[in-house]
Amino acid sequence: MSPPAPFAAPPNRAVPAFGPLRVRGGGGGGGRRLRQVVWRQRRALAAGLALTAAVLGATGPGGGGTVPGGPAAYGAGARSGAGEVPERARRPARQVSAPVRIADAGAVRLLRPGDHVDVIAAGRAGPGSGTGARVLAKGALVREVPPSPAEGGTQDGALIVLSVPRDTATALAGAAVSSPLAVTLC
Repeated sequence: MSPPAPFAAPPNRAVPAFGPLRVRGGGGGGGRRLRQVVWRQRRALAAGLALTAAVLGATGPGGGGTVPGGPAAYGAGARSGAGEVPERARRPARQVSAPVRIADAGAVRLLRPGDHVDVIAAGRAGPGSGTGARVLAKGALVREVPPSPAEGGTQDGALIVLSVPRDTATALAGAAVSSPLAVTLC
């Protein structure tokens, strides 16, 4: 078998004459226009941020600054006294997840995520003190029911995770230290 024939090079051709190329904007300044556009947008963004900072600085973090229209601009929650700051509208309490140990592990086995329960602190009943039980949380949402570590280890109760307002979570944690907790299904 013979080696393949080498490719033949195309014949030489003359390069046609042409005038010099001229780029808009002059030598090396083609990017100048782009830089100017970007610079103008930066200045507009900086001006907007400065205006926002000035408005927030005037009203303060509590939003109690003067607002065009006076206190009446706030609606029903506004006070009529001159120079008074209107009360802020009450926001709904932020929900947090609170792990709670319930004394009766058998009752916890009945719970499923999504159930609503009342949490009760079983106080120590003494002479003339009545039952001593008090409701700590009403209608708390069960977020999670972790599995028990062992079937026989239910003397300490069982753990559940509830979604409750922050102040209720604090009350639950404090009560769990001093008294056993129970749940009732809502």
